[in-house]
Amino acid sequence: MNEVILSPGAVALDEWRAIYRGASARLASECGAAIAGGAASIARILAKGAPVYGINTGFGKLASVRIDDADLAALQRNIVLSHAAGTGAPSPVPIVRLMMALKLASFGIGASGVQPATVALIEAMLAKGLTPVVPSQGSVGASGDLAPLSHMAAAMIGVGAIMVDGRAMPAADALASAGLSPLELGPKEGLALLNGTQFSTANALAGLFEVDLVFRSALVTGALSTEAAKGSDAPFDPRIHALRRHAGQIAVGAALRGLMDRSAIRASHRDDDPRVQDPYCLRCQPQVMGAALDLLRQAATTLETEANGVSDNPLVFPDADEALSGGNFHAEPVAFAADMIAMAICEIGSIAERRIAMLVDPALSGLPAFLTPRPGLNSGFMIPQVTAAALVSENKQRAYPASVDSIPTSANQEDHVSMAAHGARRLLDMAANARAVIGIEWLAAAQGCDFHAPLTSSARLEAARTVLRGTVPTLTDDRHFHPDIEAAAAMVASGALAAVADDLPGVL
Repeated sequence: MNEVILSPGAVALDEWRAIYRGASARLASECGAAIAGGAASIARILAKGAPVYGINTGFGKLASVRIDDADLAALQRNIVLSHAAGTGAPSPVPIVRLMMALKLASFGIGASGVQPATVALIEAMLAKGLTPVVPSQGSVGASGDLAPLSHMAAAMIGVGAIMVDGRAMPAADALASAGLSPLELGPKEGLALLNGTQFSTANALAGLFEVDLVFRSALVTGALSTEAAKGSDAPFDPRIHALRRHAGQIAVGAALRGLMDRSAIRASHRDDDPRVQDPYCLRCQPQVMGAALDLLRQAATTLETEANGVSDNPLVFPDADEALSGGNFHAEPVAFAADMIAMAICEIGSIAERRIAMLVDPALSGLPAFLTPRPGLNSGFMIPQVTAAALVSENKQRAYPASVDSIPTSANQEDHVSMAAHGARRLLDMAANARAVIGIEWLAAAQGCDFHAPLTSSARLEAARTVLRGTVPTLTDDRHFHPDIEAAAAMVASGALAAVADDLPGVL
C-alpha cells in the first residue's frame, strides 16, 4: 500500500509495517473534530487561570514554577530546543517516519490538545518525504522519549536538520523547499510533541517486523537442514504437539511437516534407519521455534496496543475541560516487549547455528567434513560456521534485559525509568545478525542436500534451493566466501526465502 489512512485506536500491525516499508500516512478525516475539540479545551482551561502542568507551568522538577500568559509561546519553544539534546548516529529514516506516524495517530484521538495545523504539518512532511534527523541516543524511556521526539519537533519549527532525498538539509530550508512553513507552537504543543513513547515503539515495531521475516525464513532453513542431515520428520507429528497444547509449537510442527511433505530424501531413509533420535537442534525445532513464536506474538500484542494509545502528558479531557497529569509516557510495556523480541531473536539464531555446526561435523551429519567434496585441500564451511557462532554470541551479549535497569533523572523527579529505547534500538542489529546466521544455514543446508543427488526434497524445499542456486552455485572448491554469505542474507532480507511457502506461521 502506498498510503495508510490512520484510524486512531484501530491501526493494524500490517499498516504500521507498510509505513515502515515506505508508505505515507495521514489521519482519517473524522479525526478533525476530536483534534479541534482538544485544542479548544486547552484554550478554555487556560482561561480559568489555574496552574496546569505543561500548559502554564515549567516542566519536570520545575513544575511548580508558574509561567505568565505572555510567555506561553516561548515556554513551548524553549522546551523543544532545550530537550533536543540527543547524541549518536542518526536514526534510520524508516524508523523516524514510523515514529512520526505513531505520533500522528496519537494526536488523532484528541487527548493531546494540539492544533489542527500541527497535525497537518506532520502529514505533509510524511507525504513529501521530509524526515527529521533524529539522533539515536538520549532516551531512558520516561518521561517519554524526550530527546528523540524533541529533535522531530525542532525540525517542525525550523531548527535542526531534515533528510530530503538522502541528503541532510537545514530544517528551515527543507521546509521552504517543500512549500511548508515552520510551525508556531501553541500552548502545550511543544510538550505534546516531545512527550510519549513513539521513538521506543517505532524501534520495537521495526525489530518485530524484521524478526518476523527472519523467523519464517528459519523455518525453511531448519527443514532444509533436517533434509541435509537425513533427519526424521517424526518429531513433527501433530499428536506430540497437541499433548503439550502450546499454539506456537503446534503451528511450527505443522509448518515443518508441510515443508518436508513428499520428500524423496526423507523417503529414502524412512525404513531401517539405525538412528533412533536426532539431535535437539533438529528434533526440538517445534518446541524452541514455537516458544519464540508465542513470545513474539505476545510482544506484538503489546506493541499494537501501545501504537494505538496516547502516551504524552498531561492528557486533555474536553468533556470536562480537564488536563490530568499522569504517567502514560512511562514505556515499561514497550521495554518488556523489546526484551521479549530480543530473547526470541537470540534463540532463533542459536538453534540455527547448532544446525550449521551439526551439518559440518561428519560424525553427526554423515556428510563430508565441512561440506566440501575434498576436505583438507578445501576448508569448505569451516569458517562460515565460526561466523555464525560469533553472531549468535554477539546477540546473546545484547539480549540482557534492558527493562530491569533504571537510573534517576531530572533531579530525582523522574526516579524510575523504563530503558525502552535501549531495549528497542538494539533489535535491528540483532535481527541483522540472525538474518546472516539464517543465510549461512541456507547455504550449508543446500550444500548438504547437494550430496544426496539425485534424490530431491519436497517441492517447496527444492524451490528454496532453486532460489539460492540462481545466485550462489554449489561449492566445489574453496572460493571467496563473503559474497555468498552477503547474497544469501540479502535474499533472506528481501523475503525471497520465506516466499517459497506462503502458509508459514508468523507474527503478523
